[in-house]
Amino acid sequence: MHLLFVTSLVPDGEPTTGYEIANAAIIDGLRKAGARVTVLGFTWPGKKSSDPQNTIVLGEVDVRTDTAGMAQKLAWLSRAVVAGLTVSSVKLRVIPQSELRAAIASVEPFDAYVLNGVALAGAFEHVFSDKPSIFVAHNVEHRSARENSEAAEGTVQKVLFAREAKLLGGLEARLCSKADFVFTLAEDDGKTFGLPPERFAALPLVTRKAVAARPIPAIAHDLGLIGTWTWQPNRIGLEWFLRHVKPLLDPAVSIAVAGGTPGDLLNAWPGVDFVGKVPDATAFVESCAVIPLVSRAGTGVQLKTIETFELGLPSVATSRSVRGIASLPANCVVADEPVAFAAALNAMVARAKQGDRQRLDGTAFHASQVQKLDAAIRRGLDRLASAKRKSAG
Repeated sequence: MHLLFVTSLVPDGEPTTGYEIANAAIIDGLRKAGARVTVLGFTWPGKKSSDPQNTIVLGEVDVRTDTAGMAQKLAWLSRAVVAGLTVSSVKLRVIPQSELRAAIASVEPFDAYVLNGVALAGAFEHVFSDKPSIFVAHNVEHRSARENSEAAEGTVQKVLFAREAKLLGGLEARLCSKADFVFTLAEDDGKTFGLPPERFAALPLVTRKAVAARPIPAIAHDLGLIGTWTWQPNRIGLEWFLRHVKPLLDPAVSIAVAGGTPGDLLNAWPGVDFVGKVPDATAFVESCAVIPLVSRAGTGVQLKTIETFELGLPSVATSRSVRGIASLPANCVVADEPVAFAAALNAMVARAKQGDRQRLDGTAFHASQVQKLDAAIRRGLDRLASAKRKSAG
């Protein structure tokens, strides 16, 4: 079966966000199941596809809101209002529909689309309705947008996020309805979409090909958090941790935060070591005694949680951080209240400083994820093959 994997950003060999890591795992899983996969989408400016022989690049785009100037933000918003689209989709309307159709035609013959996320599928919704399809729902985007609206402090932000939530709700409902099968990244997300069990499967993701034994480095930071903190659901979790958990920690506990961070947060927390983007994310988290997993908003699955468990690192997690994960390792403590969260961190850091690093072998967790991922993808492909036979008959 030949699949056209439609995604906003094609893999470039250097995944830095959870979205990009998930994409790589899904594409690898589809190919492992025997499908031929051609990827179609955009690249970051200056980046190239890591697999040019099997990729159609539509052009370069920079979809980051946090680094865009006010003029660009207003242009996106005005175009979105005129077109009746979400801002995330209008950012990808940088080529005419005719050019997209020509790019798709160049891939023929292929059997079905894999619509990866809502952005590109929503930008050119009617282009992708001529063949069977699988929709990959990385999150329940309309719920995340609604949570962002509720958490926003300014009236304008509240209104804009509420607009996105309304449009995303309709778009996600249509994509789920039209798809022959839906992949979610958490079991609860399929239920939120109202999908019956036979029409969706949750994909238990992995962040790496295999987990090899690694030496345990010296502790550089007591607590380490890593993520794209400019993304609003991630920021909500980080702010909760800094405002409500940090004051309850032992004053001697050091905190390092890696990843892109808004300037106002950098200035508000001078006692926190904001290290920015790190050259090796795995090396960073392995140099930390304990990993706080602080998700308080959003849907889908947390890729940083998956990586933490694959590496066998000790952690304290909110229940949102471990959604979609059926079996938790013994060195993960789940706590949602600041007092319990801080107490668990204090205790685990103290044990680490006394020489008990509380590391586990993550091999079994990784192997279990791979086995379940393969089975879920097989279910989706079988459903797609059945739909193709029916349409042919």
